[in-house]
Amino acid sequence: MTIKEKETEIIDAFGNFDDWLDKYNYIIDMGRELPLIAPQYKTKQYLISGCQSSVWLHAEYLDGKIYFTADSDAVITKGIVNLLIGLLSGQTPDAILSADMGFVEKIGLKEHLSPTRSNGLMSMIKQIKLYALAFKTKHE
Repeated sequence: MTIKEKETEIIDAFGNFDDWLDKYNYIIDMGRELPLIAPQYKTKQYLISGCQSSVWLHAEYLDGKIYFTADSDAVITKGIVNLLIGLLSGQTPDAILSADMGFVEKIGLKEHLSPTRSNGLMSMIKQIKLYALAFKTKHE
């Protein structure tokens, strides 16, 4: 499935909720579903700077695609990172780098987060794209 197709699914899923309390609960539920990151990647080396909460992100390059695992010490942040890696994991570096992440605006996520969480969201996206750039450069 392409990133655009996955974004459409995310937009549709958030469209099922009338208010932001329900959307927050949905994000929290997504956090509970986040697959556990391997303990060896829950170190300072994999910590994303710029997030209010601790967020660890690991990426692996297999057969031309990047696969992400992550964790956080905050349940809402776990949900946000699960949303991002669900969208971008299993995609090529080029697809990740060209993703405009328009769903963030369309579902109103950025405007409904605190400024520090919004900065954290942008830091997560930036780190994911940096991994994609590194793998693209290494494997060209």
